[in-house]
Amino acid sequence: MIETNRLIIRKFKAEDWEDLLEYLSDADVIRYSPYTIHTEEMAKKEVNERMNKEDVFAVCLIETKKVIGELIYESYEFDSTEIGFFFNTNYQGKGYAFEAASALINQAFNKLGVRRITAKCDVLNLKSQQLLERLGMRREGTLKKHIYFKYDAFGNPIWADTCLYGILNEEWSLRL
Repeated sequence: MIETNRLIIRKFKAEDWEDLLEYLSDADVIRYSPYTIHTEEMAKKEVNERMNKEDVFAVCLIETKKVIGELIYESYEFDSTEIGFFFNTNYQGKGYAFEAASALINQAFNKLGVRRITAKCDVLNLKSQQLLERLGMRREGTLKKHIYFKYDAFGNPIWADTCLYGILNEEWSLRL
């Protein structure tokens, strides 16, 4: 668990399904992801799966305990990790994603000894790109037709370009 001034970053709990549903049923939140619009049943199943995962964390407001988003943290070889995030539209633009991601990055570099952190986002997802750049991550390139989550009317994949961002431990330390 990580605590910031306004947030608690923790494992998901069964009772988080309603908050999860609130943002996973929002087309704007899932637009650049593999998710489809979630129903109540899907959200309950999803929260149960997330409770057993080591790489996804609920982001909660300290005051209300409401889950307003999530962080993804995947470890790779060579002391490298990848981060990702989803946040409820009603809580975007208030600095919560920056606060949560900063805390996770800080934990990874300063407590877990991670050497490098990367992040990927759709080339059309300008809000995520802006957040990653505010975090001090540099855009390292664009992966052309890298991935697809959706299909066209004929069942063909709709390929998406992906921006790759990265930051090294020593770069993070310099910005503090």
